[in-house]
Amino acid sequence: MSSDTLTSQGSDERQPDPILEITDTNVTYTDGESYVLEDASVSIHRDEILGIVGESGSGKSMFASAILDAVPDPGVLSGQLIYNRRDGTTVDILGLSDEQLRAFRWEEIAMVFQGAMHSFNPTMKIKTHFTETLQSHDRSVGEGMSFARELLESLYLEPERVLNAYPHELSGGMQQRALIALSMVLNPEVLIMDEPTAALDLLMQRSILSLLNDLQEEYDLTIVFITHDLPLVAGIADRMAIIYAFEFVEIGPRDAIIANAAHPYTRALLQATPNINSPLEAMQSIEGQGPAPANVPSGCRFHPRCPVATDECESVEPTLDAHDANNHRVACHHVERAREELTISTDEEGAFSATERTTQTTTDAESLLELSDLQVHFEASQGVIEQFIGEPDVVKAVDGVSLSIEAQDLVCLLGESGCGKTTLGKAMIGLQEPTGGSITFRGESLDEHDDARAALQIIHQDPSSALNPNRRIVDILSEPLLHTHPNASITERRRRITSLLERIGMTPADAYIERYPHQLSGGEKQRVVLSRALLMDPDAVLADEAISAVDVSLRIEIMDLLLELQEEFETSYLFISHDLSNARYITEHAGGRIAVMYLGEIVEIGSAQRLLTDPRHPYTEVLRWATPDLGLDTDADDEPPVREIDVPDPIDPPTGCRFHTRCPVARETCVETSPELRDCEDGDGAVACFREEPDHQYWESDPLDGASEHPE
Repeated sequence: MSSDTLTSQGSDERQPDPILEITDTNVTYTDGESYVLEDASVSIHRDEILGIVGESGSGKSMFASAILDAVPDPGVLSGQLIYNRRDGTTVDILGLSDEQLRAFRWEEIAMVFQGAMHSFNPTMKIKTHFTETLQSHDRSVGEGMSFARELLESLYLEPERVLNAYPHELSGGMQQRALIALSMVLNPEVLIMDEPTAALDLLMQRSILSLLNDLQEEYDLTIVFITHDLPLVAGIADRMAIIYAFEFVEIGPRDAIIANAAHPYTRALLQATPNINSPLEAMQSIEGQGPAPANVPSGCRFHPRCPVATDECESVEPTLDAHDANNHRVACHHVERAREELTISTDEEGAFSATERTTQTTTDAESLLELSDLQVHFEASQGVIEQFIGEPDVVKAVDGVSLSIEAQDLVCLLGESGCGKTTLGKAMIGLQEPTGGSITFRGESLDEHDDARAALQIIHQDPSSALNPNRRIVDILSEPLLHTHPNASITERRRRITSLLERIGMTPADAYIERYPHQLSGGEKQRVVLSRALLMDPDAVLADEAISAVDVSLRIEIMDLLLELQEEFETSYLFISHDLSNARYITEHAGGRIAVMYLGEIVEIGSAQRLLTDPRHPYTEVLRWATPDLGLDTDADDEPPVREIDVPDPIDPPTGCRFHTRCPVARETCVETSPELRDCEDGDGAVACFREEPDHQYWESDPLDGASEHPE
C-alpha cells in the first residue's frame, strides 16, 4: 500500500513535508501468525494534526506503539519507520539502540497516554516529574522549568499551584493538562496522543482540543491524535485516517472524510455516531463487531458487516488507492456504490422530527418516585493531624434537589463529573442514604417500602467491574431469578435467561451462557448487566453512564435496546450522561426530559428539543458548545463560553448562583443570591437563572470581571 500526501482543511494546498514515513509496517504475535497491525503505510506531515479513528481493538494504539518502537513483548515489529528532522537528517527508528531510543522518545517524539493518573507517580509532586525528566535528558532545570511554567499557563493552569501539588490533588482535567505540559517540556517535534481525553467530560475535552490547536500553532507541533470518537477529533484534524481490523481503510483531508467519505465503514461510523444536529431516524448502529486478530476474514475485512459487499469483497483484498482529488485514498472495491446507497445525514434540517414513540407525562399523573429538597452531604476525608485540629470539610454532593419520576418515564441527568449525578441516582434507588429531604416510592417513604430494593435497579458504567469474573453468565443471571422466582426450577431459570438473551440480541444464547465475562465484548457485557437488572422485574432503573464504556459505534444500538426494553418491561429510567448527544437521542425517542445538574443542584430541566434550540441557563449553553458535531464548520478554535474552565471545589462552592464564577454573563447579584428553579413562561421545563425574570435587579447590577456587559 502506498503512502499518502497532504492537503490542508482549507482550499490552499501545500507540498508534503513528511516528518514520519511509515511503510509496510507490521506488528505480529504468535510467531507471526496473528497481525495486530498489518501493512501500515502512512506519511505524517510536519505541523499537521492527523486524527487516527477506529473502534476498540482495531489497532489504533498499536500503531502509536509502533511509531515509538515500543511494542510490548512478545509482539514483533517489522517494516520501515523513518523520522525526518528539520535539518534534513533522517533517523531509522528501528535501527536505534536502547539509549538512543530512550532519548528519541522524549526529545523528538513524545506520548500522552489516556489515563493521566496512571502516568504520574502518586508519591511525587508534579514539579518533581518535570525536574527528573529534565535531569535525565541533561537539560538545564532552570530553563526547563521556566518553559514548563509557560506551558502550564498556556493550558490555563496556575503553575505554582500545579507544580506544588501531588497528582491526586488535581482534577482529571488538570492532570491531563499537566501531563501534556510534561510531554512537551523537552520541546519535541511530534506529540502522539492516545485517547488523551477519553476519561474527561465533554467541556474539558473540547477545551483541551482548543488548547491543543493553539499549542500546535505556537510551538510548531505535529500531532497524531488517536481516538474512537470521530466527532471529537473532527474539529482539529487536518487529515483523518480510518483504521479497521488492523489496516488503514481510508485516509484523506478532514473535510473530504466528513463530507464525502468513501469507505462503507467510514460512512457507517458517521451514521452510527449520536449527533445533536442529525435527524433521529438517520442514526443507525453498525451491526456486528470487528474481528479478533486470530479470526480476520479473507478479502475485505469489513465485508461481513458491509451492506454493499459482493463476492469480490469476500475473496479479493482491496488496496488503499486514490479515488478523488486531494489525495483521498480508500481501500474499497465499490466506492461510488457505497456513496450512492449508504446515505449520511448530519444536517440540522429535520433534526427534531417526530419520534418513534412518545411517553406522555402529565403533572397530575401519579409519581413513581418523588424527590423533595433532597440533600446528600459527605464529610471529606482528612489526614491524621486534621482530624484533631478542626471540623471536617463537607461536600454538598446533592443540595436541595426536587424531582418527580413517573411510571415509564425517562429522565436524563446531564452534567460534568462531580456535579452530583451519580450520588443523586444512587439516593433515588436506595443505595445512598440522604442527609436531608425525602424520597417517596409509590407514595411511601423509600426506606420503609419493602419492595423497593427489588423494584429499583442499577446498570453500572463499567460492565467489566460490575460482573464477577469468576462466575459464568448463567450463574450471574440466575441470582436475580432466585429473588424474583424462588420456586422456579433450574430448567425454568435457564429458559428465562436464554429467552432474554435472545431478546437482546445475544444469539444463540446457549453459546453465551457458559462463558465468563472476559470472553465477552464490551457491548455484550453491557447487555448482560442490563439483563441482570431486568430479571428483577424493576419499576425503575438507574443507568449510570451505561454507554460511555462502549464504542461510539455501539451507543445507538445500546440506547435502542434500552428503549425497546423500557416499553416491554414497563419500567422507568434515570439515565445519567455527560454527553448531550446521547441525552438528546434517548430522551427524544422516549418523550423524556433532560435535567442539567451543576454542583449539586438542578439548574435547568426540559425536553431535549427545547434545551438544544433554546437553552435558558448559561451552563446549558456551555454544554451545548462542548458537544462535538460533524458539521464542516466545526472549529476547535472557538473560545469556550466560560470565564473559568475548571469546576470550583465542591467542598467550598461559590455563594449565590454556583455557576457565577464561570458564567460569561454573571453580575454582582449572582454572587449574593441563589436563583430558584422556576417554570419557563414561554417554553417547557424550568430554569434557575435571574435572566428569566425581566424585572429582576440582575439587569441593573454590574457585570463581574470578564463577564459580558450585554448578556442578552
